[in-house]
Amino acid sequence: MRKMNKRRKERIEKNILRNRTYKVFIYNRFILTLLLVLLQILVYALMLVHFYNGFRAVMITTELLGLLFVLYIINRNEKPSSKLNWVIMILAVPVFGVPMYMLFGEGRPTRRMHRRISAAKRENAACLAQREGGTPPINCEGRDEEICRYLTRYAGYPLCRDGEVTYYPSGKEMFKDMLVALDSAEKFILAEYFIVAGGKMWDEFRERLLQKARQGVQIRLIYDDVGSLLVLPPKYDRYLEYLHPNIRCFRFNPAVPIFTMRMNNRDHRKILVVDGKVAFTGGINLADEYIDEKVRFGVWKDTGVRVTGSGVDSFTVMFFNLWNAFRKDKEQLNFFLSERPQTEPGGNAGQEAQKEKEENKGNVSENGKRPVPVIQPYDDSPLDRESVGETVYLDIINRACDYVYIFTPYLILDDFMRTAICNAAKRGVDVRIVTPGIPDKKTVFRLTRSNYAPLLKAGVKIYEYKPGFIHAKSMVSDDSCAVVGTINLDYRSLYLHFENAVYFSGCSAVLDVKRDSENIFAVSRPISIEDTRQGFIGRLTDSVLRVFETLL
Repeated sequence: MRKMNKRRKERIEKNILRNRTYKVFIYNRFILTLLLVLLQILVYALMLVHFYNGFRAVMITTELLGLLFVLYIINRNEKPSSKLNWVIMILAVPVFGVPMYMLFGEGRPTRRMHRRISAAKRENAACLAQREGGTPPINCEGRDEEICRYLTRYAGYPLCRDGEVTYYPSGKEMFKDMLVALDSAEKFILAEYFIVAGGKMWDEFRERLLQKARQGVQIRLIYDDVGSLLVLPPKYDRYLEYLHPNIRCFRFNPAVPIFTMRMNNRDHRKILVVDGKVAFTGGINLADEYIDEKVRFGVWKDTGVRVTGSGVDSFTVMFFNLWNAFRKDKEQLNFFLSERPQTEPGGNAGQEAQKEKEENKGNVSENGKRPVPVIQPYDDSPLDRESVGETVYLDIINRACDYVYIFTPYLILDDFMRTAICNAAKRGVDVRIVTPGIPDKKTVFRLTRSNYAPLLKAGVKIYEYKPGFIHAKSMVSDDSCAVVGTINLDYRSLYLHFENAVYFSGCSAVLDVKRDSENIFAVSRPISIEDTRQGFIGRLTDSVLRVFETLL
């Protein structure tokens, strides 16, 4: 019986991701979900048009409601560009604009999601703070001190001075070390990804997970249901749990065929933690294009980092902030945190930190860099009104003296980010931005290009990556600090999604990011102001698209 079950599992495992029959295609849940949502939108629109045209009272009520929403939006503490887009949409077509704002304008999760995740974050933060001996002092100087203090207070993750950061200029290189880390696992593996897709990368990854589960290693996996909608069968999380009792998995925010704001917030993070000793993050999902095994949009350029030391605990807490919010079988963090001596609140953590600061005071190299690295993982959440990811980017840009290099697949800027980038270039900073040469979304790419002209006029250098698609989300400045993570320069990534990144300075990985940047410039096409010129129709199209940029 046991032998038959094993054969059955192997047969299912072999066919479940590769069986793409016509019947599966016809009943693909993505197509079904999309059709049902479009049908709801159509029925809703027809009902509104009918009432709007047939009843003058309804028309007047709708217009008054639109004006009230405009006043509400104007008085909100939001970015001016975002408010302007919604005001235009509501005043132009209140029948369409008001319900769209109610669905997407707030940008925050539903009350149920907010309540669950907030409760999990409070519990996990208390556990992490106890191990750290309360809130440790920000033991760094210069430009790091202010941003690290901000991240500690508003993101809730401590500054780490131990451990190392390893930078990867491609998904292929990072995946090799990910497999090595998986092979060394003895206690647990935590994996959280926006996309999990069948293919060589996932086959190798899944095989490691199953092998380790048989050895007694605890496996916990989260994937975003919308991110994997087209590439995984329905209820694939249940199949993974069926493979072995030590494997537990859940789909974040499952897709439903209902037009609802609940679908607006996605888990865009990419996290792998092994035994509390090592963590990986960056733009790399578990799909073949990320390791050059599948060509979709030319050469796929991505970046990632490996973190060791106490910073790994921050990734563990990020993971269980979602896991414990939605799973009934909540986990105790003590088993998953790294094996370090706990310090009681009010202990000697502050004294040790102060002693270290005194010892390292003045202990710098000739170019001013400290030998002790600054490593601070953090996440960004739509639960609050704090755009942590954007604030870190703005801080790096505003403090840059010599250069700042930015890599992003999407360049959809609000007023604050555009002004900061332009002002940096105007004061003589070498600002360079690299975007894709081959886009994955043509409409979003058109919006990206519509941002070129004002930046170029201010002196910003813009490049398009000729070999293909650049998916990297990284920034490096002045040979001193860098950020690598999952956060794009667009509205959805900065305000609507769950994201994560690592800020680091004073370590060799910063210069590795710079060297990789210079290699990318060499194979990218510089954009001139002449490349941005277009006719009346093109300018009109871009203007209309900008009204909807908060929805893309």
